[in-house]
Amino acid sequence: MTETLEALLHELEEYGASNDAVIAERPRRMLNITHDTGEFLSVLVRASDARRVLEIGTSNGYSTLWLAEAALAVGGSVTTVEFSDFKLQLAAKSFERSGIAHAITQIRGEAGEFLRTASESSFDIVFLDSERAEYPAWLADLKRILRAGGLLVVDNAISHATEMTSFMEQVKGDADFTTCTVPVGNGEFLATLQRSSG
Repeated sequence: MTETLEALLHELEEYGASNDAVIAERPRRMLNITHDTGEFLSVLVRASDARRVLEIGTSNGYSTLWLAEAALAVGGSVTTVEFSDFKLQLAAKSFERSGIAHAITQIRGEAGEFLRTASESSFDIVFLDSERAEYPAWLADLKRILRAGGLLVVDNAISHATEMTSFMEQVKGDADFTTCTVPVGNGEFLATLQRSSG
């Protein structure tokens, strides 16, 4: 990781923490992943050679930069979807300063609509950090757009366990997924899609 990117990530961490300490309205909060979650995502992308990464929920681009830096290391890139123009603009400024903007595609839109129109098996890893109440309705498309052997990673599995229970049980009940919850940061729920046999 370059010193420039490392410094930018540190700056975004501090901004997110100070902003969220004084802002109550959810649309204006950054709600960033933790530093150790960023490191965890970076390792997952590299270990799985994930060249096609999708992020649902960009915020100010903090998690996107962790994913993009790792994806670049294996010759890949990140597509990130965000509905809020305010957060899209914040993230765009972060990406411009990062030195790795060429590895990031920003999509402005509603995540459910994007998922419905994305191609089958088009992503190696999907990182979900968005509107938790919507996740159950997205599952069929999340499964469709993941390649065989692909990985779904969902933030807040422990910090917001009550909100996540329905979705997690839905995924665990699907025989095509193998799942686990990892106590990193706010808790990461992982589900890998079985490779097709034969």
